[in-house]
Amino acid sequence: MSDRIDQYTKKSPEEKSSSLMFPFICALFLVIGIYAGSFLNSSGRSLVPGGNNENNPNKLVNIINKIDEMYVDSVEKKELIDDAIRSILERLDPHSYYISPEEMASMQEPLEGNFEGIGVEFMIQRDTLMVVNPIEGGPSESAGIAPGDRIVEVDGEDIAGKGLTNDKVMKLLKGEKGTPVKLGIERRGAEELLVFDIVRDRIPIYSVVASVMVSDDVGYIKITRFAKNTYEEFVEGVNALKSQGAKKLMIDLRGNGGGYLNSCIPMVEEFLSSGELIVYTEGKSDPRRDYKSRVNGAYRDMDVVVLINQGSASASEILAGALQDQDRSITVGRRSFGKGLVQNEIALPDESALRLTVARYYTPTGRSIQKPYGEGVDYENDYLERYDHGELLSADSIQFADSLQFKTPAGRIVYGGGGIMPDIFVPIDTVGASAYLSELSYSGSFRNYGFEYVEKHRESLRQYENVDVFIERFDLSNADLEDFYDSAERDGVMKDRFGIEQSKEIIKLRIMAYIARNQFGEEAYYRVMLEDDNIYRVAFDVINQYEQYVVTDGKLNLLSQKMLDEQKQLN
Repeated sequence: MSDRIDQYTKKSPEEKSSSLMFPFICALFLVIGIYAGSFLNSSGRSLVPGGNNENNPNKLVNIINKIDEMYVDSVEKKELIDDAIRSILERLDPHSYYISPEEMASMQEPLEGNFEGIGVEFMIQRDTLMVVNPIEGGPSESAGIAPGDRIVEVDGEDIAGKGLTNDKVMKLLKGEKGTPVKLGIERRGAEELLVFDIVRDRIPIYSVVASVMVSDDVGYIKITRFAKNTYEEFVEGVNALKSQGAKKLMIDLRGNGGGYLNSCIPMVEEFLSSGELIVYTEGKSDPRRDYKSRVNGAYRDMDVVVLINQGSASASEILAGALQDQDRSITVGRRSFGKGLVQNEIALPDESALRLTVARYYTPTGRSIQKPYGEGVDYENDYLERYDHGELLSADSIQFADSLQFKTPAGRIVYGGGGIMPDIFVPIDTVGASAYLSELSYSGSFRNYGFEYVEKHRESLRQYENVDVFIERFDLSNADLEDFYDSAERDGVMKDRFGIEQSKEIIKLRIMAYIARNQFGEEAYYRVMLEDDNIYRVAFDVINQYEQYVVTDGKLNLLSQKMLDEQKQLN
């Protein structure tokens, strides 16, 4: 397929400069005026002429000041202002929002690709802080902290007990680079408390969580977010796969809610020729801006299949949509989320921020990625509505208006109106589902037992030299499964014999995935989970027959054996 469609190129208009025009500036000053005026105008008098004008933004400032001065009880003025700003933004669209100073740092960390702390992956189990794994290259690994260690003291304070929460742990262990912290650790086999003096450092957060060969010539890469360093991680991962013989690539964007556009764009470039359009943005006060490939990509010779589902959003949809529209991939899975609004972040004086929608994203064919929102649309429960309408079970239940139809250079029909519709639809897998399985998943029982199992069997697990050997040879006994059900009961999930019988094979696989994760690392978890993954199985079949797909009557179809034989005779 790639040889046939690489000949198509598409010139887009020249990039136009983007500047926020007058209406947007007015809206910005409205919100900043509310914020700043609340502090500058404590007397309640209007700060500008025309204070009695109903359209004057200081009307809201005056109301907040009057509440502060005259209300029967004390009020938190800052909270009133924050709530007022949130209410204004909520009326605009689902993705314009206000970020308080307290929320800013925690929201930025996953996208910045790092944080500062001691560098451990932890879990709270039975009111005790357990080290799952020290992060590679971090200060805890350097100090000798090991998987299974129990952190019971931080700077001399006993932290074990019912009051232990994730928030408390983060406050104790995170801190500025260069600051010291003393940990008291209980270790299996050690009679006395071990004390470690650790100096906090910058800890990486990875967004490419798996990069593995799944056959002799097919590589699989999973991306969980588009963060500051995602492009570099992606190139490193793909190059490693190519060095192992990968000629075909599966890019898994399922559950990826997006992130930085600046990380997404260069990733798409690697699969396109110079000058091809990747995405464009346009809004009422934000002129059209085209993002085009600036180089001939290094991976133009690779066959590509992209995996998406209803959790793939924003930058994920830009990547999937661009490769689909430029006929550079086959997309497999279910319709993506449909988040195609562009936000600009505006810093406010107290280190809070405003994220205001200024434009929409459009794929190269002109499709708007954004799904409908507004009055009469239950935006937050879209997933349930898709289920109720049968969309998750059958592609035939998805209706697109003719006005939303677009064509790729190779003649493939694609649809706008919200999200990216895959070329090959895969229904949700309900085999093995049960209420008991759902309870186990939400309770954290799989994670807890995976940790417990590795703790008890760490020596015997050493016989499995890598995750592939583990998948081939490892099995859980009935006694192990009963042990798991008992452990889950301690987590509050009562045994359900019908649910156990219904979901037994899925339960086994998920336990194995967490055992593999604790024994071999994060990548191993995804490798095991692929063993029972409908979308992955279909995508794997597709990529192995990639050259046999052709566009007929606007649809991507697999050539029949008869057609293949006829094509061979013609050649």
